[in-house]
Amino acid sequence: MAVMKDSTKRVFKYLQGLGANDNVTANDVASALNLDSRTVNGVFTAAIQRKNFGYREEKEIELADGTHTKVKFLRLNADGRAFDLNAADAE
Repeated sequence: MAVMKDSTKRVFKYLQGLGANDNVTANDVASALNLDSRTVNGVFTAAIQRKNFGYREEKEIELADGTHTKVKFLRLNADGRAFDLNAADAE
């Protein structure tokens, strides 16, 4: 496995630091890590979702004005939560 990019590690570590039921979107992660949301979406798709470490969960939420909208929450599965980022760099 190739050495992980810094942005990939940051997104992975951030998601691993959340509770299993915490709801965060790509925009939430981008804001917390001072990254562009396109970067977070790219990292999530290429390094997490395609490698079966996580998935996007679509939910409908109610906004402050009473309307509803669909959002996609970023979730790590058990393998993603247990993935050792340090060991990945050592390979």
